[in-house]
This record gives sequence, C-alpha cells and structure tokens, in this order.
Amino acid sequence: MSLILALYPLINDSRSAMILVTKIFIFGIFAISYDLLLGYTGIVSFGHALFFGIGAYAVGIMMHNYGHSIGVLLLAILIGLIIAALISYLVGMLSLRLKSHYYAMLTLAFAGLFQVAAEKWRTLTKGGEGFTFTIPDLLMDRRSFYWIALAVLIVVFLLMRRFTVSPLGRVLQAIRENEQRTRSLGFNLVHYKVIASIVAGMVAALAGSMYAVTLRFVNTSVFSTDITLDALLMTIIGGVGTLYGGLIGSAIIELAHNGLSNLAKTYAIFDRWIIFFGLLYILIVMVFPLGIAGTLRQWWTKWRSPVLERRVEKKWH
Repeated sequence: MSLILALYPLINDSRSAMILVTKIFIFGIFAISYDLLLGYTGIVSFGHALFFGIGAYAVGIMMHNYGHSIGVLLLAILIGLIIAALISYLVGMLSLRLKSHYYAMLTLAFAGLFQVAAEKWRTLTKGGEGFTFTIPDLLMDRRSFYWIALAVLIVVFLLMRRFTVSPLGRVLQAIRENEQRTRSLGFNLVHYKVIASIVAGMVAALAGSMYAVTLRFVNTSVFSTDITLDALLMTIIGGVGTLYGGLIGSAIIELAHNGLSNLAKTYAIFDRWIIFFGLLYILIVMVFPLGIAGTLRQWWTKWRSPVLERRVEKKWH
C-alpha cells in the first residue's frame, strides 16, 4: 500500500487530488494521536485541537517573522512539539488524577483559552482573520510535499505501533480495560496517563504543523471544536484502538467532505451536505459497529477460528 501511495503522484498529477490526499495523510497522523488517547488509554478529549493549533501557529508565526528556510521550519516544528508537550503535561497533571472526563473538559477549556488568545493578540496572530506566510522552496512543489507527508505518516505510524506494543503501551491498555486492577498491580496510573497525553499532544502538534504548511495560512479555526470532532469521527469510523483505523477514517471523512461539497456546486439537494455526511456516518456505524478496521478484524477472527480448529482436529486425527 505504501508503494502504491508513493507512486500515486506519478500516475495522477492533479493539483487538487494531490492536496486532498496530502490532507488525508495529515489528518491520519492527527487521528493516530487521538486514537492513542481514546483507543489505547481510554481517555476522552474534547479539546485535542489545542495541540493541533499549537503546532500550526508555531510554524505560521516563525515562518512569517523569521523567514522561510528549512532551518526555520524545523525549529518551528520543534518549538511546537515542546510547547505541546508542556501544555499536555500541565493539563494531564491537573486533571488525570481525577476521572477522565475532567481531562476532556480541561482540554476543551484550554483550547477555548488559546483560541481567544489568538483572536485578541493581534500583534502576534493577526486576530481571527489569520495570516499567510511563505514556505521553503522545496515544499512549494506539491509532489515533493506529498512524499514528505507520506514519509512522516509512515514514520509516525511505525513509532506509535512500536509504542503501543511496548511494555508501556501494554500498561496503557490495561488502564483502559480496568483501572482498579492495574492500580492494584502497583502501577502509577497518573504517571502512565500523563505520558500518553504528552505523546498524543506532540503527535497532534506535528500534524498541525504540516497542516499549516499545506495551507500556507493559519487562523483561529485550528483551535475549534470541529477539528477535535473530526479526529473523534475518524477514530470511531476507522476503528478505536487500531491506529490504522484512523487512516481509514481520515480518508473516508476527507473524501466525503470533498465529494459532497463538489456535488453541492452542481445539485441543489446537496447544499445541506452535512446532513448526507451524517447519514453516511450513521450507516457506517450500523454496518461496522467496531469501526471499519475493528469490525473487519472481528470478522476475520470469526472466520479464521473454525479453520484453525479444523486444522488442529485433522492434525490429531
């Protein structure tokens, strides 16, 4: 699959298609970060856009004020990651000692706080209208940035995959399944939850940085609840606790957004395309109750079990 995606720009060089697939990669990274919280640790966040927006504004402000070299871009991404780590640590320490819904509400409050700050601090952020900026010449070519985004997605996926199957990742899954039993085994739940929060926040900030580079523009919408809801929908549609489910969910949502929006330009019935998107979401949830990846995995397991049983019986007879 990675090879097919890598060859796609050589087959279809449409600028709009390139931008769309690149956005799928970026929001796939964002969905992976959310799945680490919801799917592997059982933490719900209503303000995950907070970290996405931090990454976007870090890149936008640095590129706008200090030039558009690769060095400035890498420094901006690093600054975004550090700020996201610090904020996620602060939010985690303030809320994760309590029930997880306190974390959800506190992240929502912080996202609202940063959005208001971005609107009011006009000398730095240009207010709600936002601002444009120039990116390095290498990234001006959509094909080059497509390959970079794909490479970053693959690296993030592999790192998160390794993280979730590590002993630390196993503890996070144990916390998701039964906090009391995990605590009785001697694990410090807050410690592990905060680590998950920091890692998820940094990955979300990376996605936000790439999103800003794609648009070459940033405004306060990157802190909006809609961004968090998109991540939540991508995770649920693709399959909670699967990582690659977030990529599937990202593709479906971005393709649905793009397709229904284009249909609205031609057919008046699609003017309220969000209604059709809601119907699509309901249909997917009804057919794939565990998400697409989760349900397919369950179907495969059910089909595979009788086959393995027959092989075992045949071996012993």
